[in-house]
Amino acid sequence: METVQELIPLAKELMAQKPSAKLVRMYVLGGVLALFGAVLGLMEAVCGPFAAAGRRREREATLAELRAARGESAPREQGKPLEAVQGSRALSNRLHAS
Repeated sequence: METVQELIPLAKELMAQKPSAKLVRMYVLGGVLALFGAVLGLMEAVCGPFAAAGRRREREATLAELRAARGESAPREQGKPLEAVQGSRALSNRLHAS
């Protein structure tokens, strides 16, 4: 709320200086892009838990298919459960992308 209150005097000061049309367009474009980014961030924060739950369900379904294909008698790596081994693989793949 503080930044909105600061924007009004800034806009009045800019208009008092009679900026060129190109400068006004740049300010408007920057403001629209900032607003668009804020809306996208809000949508990501609201929809994020739903997307995470969907990914978890897909991962569990894939694990169930793998178990069915391998037939639960497949040897585990170093005595670790299948979920721990696959979780570490996914984590190692993700590290380089961040």
